[in-house]
Amino acid sequence: MTKRKITLVTGGSRGLGRDMAINIAKKGLDVIITYHSNQSAADEVVNEITRTGSKGYSFQLDTRNVNSFDAFYTEVSSLLESEYGSKHFDYLVNNAGTGIYKPFAETTEEDFDEMMNVHFKGVYFLTQKALPLLNNGGGIINISSGLARFTLPGSSAYASMKGGIEVFTRYLAKELGSKGIRANVVAPGAIATDFGGGKNRDDEQRRGIISSLTALGRVGEAEDIGSIVAFLCTEEAHWITAQRIEASGGTLI
Repeated sequence: MTKRKITLVTGGSRGLGRDMAINIAKKGLDVIITYHSNQSAADEVVNEITRTGSKGYSFQLDTRNVNSFDAFYTEVSSLLESEYGSKHFDYLVNNAGTGIYKPFAETTEEDFDEMMNVHFKGVYFLTQKALPLLNNGGGIINISSGLARFTLPGSSAYASMKGGIEVFTRYLAKELGSKGIRANVVAPGAIATDFGGGKNRDDEQRRGIISSLTALGRVGEAEDIGSIVAFLCTEEAHWITAQRIEASGGTLI
């Protein structure tokens, strides 16, 4: 019997991560999600995954806290050993994150460190510590932002970290290619979720401006992103690596 493929999605209890996890499950993969604090939301996502016919699991994780990663992977390994007879999984999706909208002149060192820890340092070392568990022929999908290509005031710290993630991903693709591990970036445009205080969902003036700057004429929704990430977690994407895939509906082209 063919072993089921398994994907780990960070920040999978809400927003983009939730949609990614469910779309990946629909592709026939089992999914482990992490959540920061809302266990009930994570439980709901696991239930949605189960309804697709795949298996779902959730673990609490603060992706800013590098010191917690060893214990986290020990828990994940224990689960995988008991459920599948092997501690390995196939795909890692680094999605967890928060946002701030502050002018450069008002961004504090604390703001900067928060963005660095969750969007770059945490991703870097969570991925490094995943390597002993990641199957050859698997993949890593990192989440960037359209803001790493185009520039809108108020996102200098956040976007700078996403620019770093894009460079990091190319290095992953180069250094892990000998193991058949692919590494790619998905860069969403403005998406109507609760991210960054929900401005892209709730601020009608902001939504109008974004729509006017977007070729497809609207703000993105979570379901515009999840299917792309799910595709990268399949064999159909076997020849795609070191790529930046922007899903912004054609913002500022």
